[in-house]
Amino acid sequence: MSNYQDKIKAASKLIANNGTAFEGINPEYAARMRVQNRFQTGIEIARYTAGIMRQDMADYDADSAQYTQSLGCWHGFIAQQKMIAVKKHHGTTSKRYLYLSGWMIAALRSEFGPLPDQSMHEKTSVSALIEELYTFLRQADARELRHLFKELDAAKDEVTARAVQDKIDNFETHVVPIIADIDAGFGNAEATYLLAKQMIEAGA
Repeated sequence: MSNYQDKIKAASKLIANNGTAFEGINPEYAARMRVQNRFQTGIEIARYTAGIMRQDMADYDADSAQYTQSLGCWHGFIAQQKMIAVKKHHGTTSKRYLYLSGWMIAALRSEFGPLPDQSMHEKTSVSALIEELYTFLRQADARELRHLFKELDAAKDEVTARAVQDKIDNFETHVVPIIADIDAGFGNAEATYLLAKQMIEAGA
């Protein structure tokens, strides 16, 4: 049974166990929401992307031609459109990351307005932007999966339906690692720890 069908089965069981309180819920639609919202927290994203980076580093150690590329961005919508375009053009997001530059954050994302130096922006600016980027990337997943669900609903025969379901089961997320400057300024060890913790909780 496919991952998508497993989620429908699990939703059906949950609905049945809750009697009339859940009787108006369509199990397939509930399953679709679960598929569209794979990552529930920034910590889940951090674990997922850490696994990608470890594998990519191992690949590079074995063959230096297997390098990664990072695309700069300063807004969630920019990141979303970049990764949608990358996936559409290359067929995958493999070995393609996003990059946040300190000077870019200072110039474009500081609440004080454009600043001349990266060390001057608020210390929470980078983690706040990381959280925003991953929100938009998860929205990209939801959007693309919605198109697949519409294809599934429109399927005229079982062969077509199975082909679309296979695309859903093997859907590659737009969530990718983010390379970001962690500017701790002149803070002490505790301040650096707290900032790193905030970055990880945001998904970095």
